[in-house]
Amino acid sequence: MNATTPQAASSTEINADERQAIQFVDIERKLHLYLRALWQDEDNLTPYLLDTQKLRQPIPYFDIQGIYIPHAIVDSKNGISGLNRYRTTLAHMAAHRRWSETMKGGDHYSRLQLNTADLFEDARVEYLAIKQYPGLRTLFLAQHPVPVEDACDPETQSCVHHRTSMMSYALLNPEHGYKSKDIIEYSQRFHAIMQASESSTKEITTLALSFVLRTKRQSDQLPDVYLKDTKVGYRDDNRHLWEFLEDGGEEAINDEDDATDEAAVLNIQPIKYYHEWNYNSQSYYPDWCSIYESLHPSGYGSEIDRLLRKHTLLCKRLKQMLDMLKPQDHQRVRYQEDGCELDLDIALRSLIDLKCGIAPDPRINVDHKHNSRNISVMLLLDLSASLDDVQKGCKQSILKLSQEAVSILAWAIEKLGDPFAIAGFCSNTRNEVQYKHIKEFDEHWGYDIKARLAALEARYSTRMGAAMRHAGHYLSQQQTDKKLLLVLTDGEPADVDVDKDDPQLLIQDAHKAVQE
Repeated sequence: MNATTPQAASSTEINADERQAIQFVDIERKLHLYLRALWQDEDNLTPYLLDTQKLRQPIPYFDIQGIYIPHAIVDSKNGISGLNRYRTTLAHMAAHRRWSETMKGGDHYSRLQLNTADLFEDARVEYLAIKQYPGLRTLFLAQHPVPVEDACDPETQSCVHHRTSMMSYALLNPEHGYKSKDIIEYSQRFHAIMQASESSTKEITTLALSFVLRTKRQSDQLPDVYLKDTKVGYRDDNRHLWEFLEDGGEEAINDEDDATDEAAVLNIQPIKYYHEWNYNSQSYYPDWCSIYESLHPSGYGSEIDRLLRKHTLLCKRLKQMLDMLKPQDHQRVRYQEDGCELDLDIALRSLIDLKCGIAPDPRINVDHKHNSRNISVMLLLDLSASLDDVQKGCKQSILKLSQEAVSILAWAIEKLGDPFAIAGFCSNTRNEVQYKHIKEFDEHWGYDIKARLAALEARYSTRMGAAMRHAGHYLSQQQTDKKLLLVLTDGEPADVDVDKDDPQLLIQDAHKAVQE
């Protein structure tokens, strides 16, 4: 291979790094002794291979199989040897193994909330490790990046990683020197908690969620993400901190006894992520759409009662039809050899046949079988801005017509006794798909439901695929034989962040959601 080619140059760099790095195989015994002597921790140490050709390198982690660390580490530029870098990583993970707890319900939080909670918990266990072994403070601080406060411009860049890295350094070093009021406040709150007691993972997670709520900005969604001095190389990936309850139905994390009011706000509106189908590439965008859930605000339930009175004749005709459709608890089944009672007509006929010398029919009993409907219905309402339009020849908006239709349909389903739920949706780009709960499956049609239905408002756009997937998630939790999803909309799926030259993109995604 020509030595001047890029491949050769890259190979030369890899070989040079390998010569300068300290190899795991050369110090494996020292690392085992370090864990055993200082942390009373014995576990398998498994090296993984680093590859400079990969954009994203593996991160240290541990699980029930053991502890996983790089196969080689070079000395840092500020004089920390490879051996001490190994020891720093092991000390961090050993502190997690000793003091961290696993938190349930990680899928109810956004990626930003999870990452920030990880960061605060990293700082907590490092604080406790330094308290036990003060010499670790020098190692942690020397290997933690120190972001420059004004290096990121929030008007043109996404500063979320820069902001959280500043917070991480401030938690580790009380003399951080930052001027941000939020950084100063949460650093002080963190150290006050740690000085009072060892605290807990749950308590620090609550503080982290409060920090996210206080500091998040719209510019965090910008594509130009500032990443300089944001990676803490010696920390693990914290996979041990979270337990995900993907099949947990409609339950959400909401520990009111231990959570602050700010964290409770987050629990009311957990964020869920759904993929989106790209028909051009025939593949999914993973975790592409953010669903924000909330309970729909209430209005005046008497408005819905007025709408039902307006359609009294229609409701009476529907009631007659529903009485015929309404299931009976039991249905008689005749001509049974074994049953719960005697069928007198068949029994007399069989007796006559017997007297006449004809073989009688032995099926002289009647049995009963359960004949109930077993179906769940989810009604999903499009609440996009176009519903405020008034169609030609109509005196009221599409939204008002939808209210009337949904009110009559809900009243009818309630008469049938089928479990059903009502929800509305609208979207403001893929980053904000709003999903409003109007009626849950376990709620009965009453004033509270009517009050929410009366307060419907039309706004934003129609990203239908994500809303259908989320509605399907709740519908799938119902223990019924049949499940029906009804979508009430006035138009095709669309959103402001989708290229107008390709209107089929969201239409095909909605089609794919139906297939799913």
